Amino acid sequence: MPKFLKWLLIVLAALFVIGFFGFNYMKSQTKKASPEEVVTFNVGELSIEVDYSRPSKKGRAIFGGLVPYGKVWRTGANEATTVTVNKDMLFGKTVVKAGKYTLWSIPGADEWSVILNSKMYGWGVNFDGEAQRDPMADVALVKVPVRHILVPMEQFTIAVEGDPAELTLTWDDVQVGVPVAAQ
Repeated sequence: MPKFLKWLLIVLAALFVIGFFGFNYMKSQTKKASPEEVVTFNVGELSIEVDYSRPSKKGRAIFGGLVPYGKVWRTGANEATTVTVNKDMLFGKTVVKAGKYTLWSIPGADEWSVILNSKMYGWGVNFDGEAQRDPMADVALVKVPVRHILVPMEQFTIAVEGDPAELTLTWDDVQVGVPVAAQ
């Protein structure tokens, strides 16, 4: 093997190793600021698992600021949030088949659109910061009113609460809830 080819392969291998470890280091540093959480909620026989990253307020203006009104938000940080259901369910008034979906939202001052999408996306946003959501893969879109809470929530939180059950999204002084039930 010619000397040049050996050196080229060594340099390429070194660049690959540096890139691999560099990417994983960057990813771990990003997740420190917005830790990942996987939570499971049970509503009767319906099991809802949510895998998302939890950004913090850190004194910032959140809705209408960091998360603009009228634009698609990946509803969390880092990778796109996923929702996995074990049975067919009602998401608002839309029947959603058992399976795994990505969760998106379009925040507004008084009303949000909360969306389940059938495609899986790597990071949730592209290089210019725009949401990667493909609207053609939407399986449910529910418009819900904004509720203002008295004690602001520092870290973005997704939960299933209440009776009847709602999938709630809470951050800062804002909470929205989508009714969920087994079909």
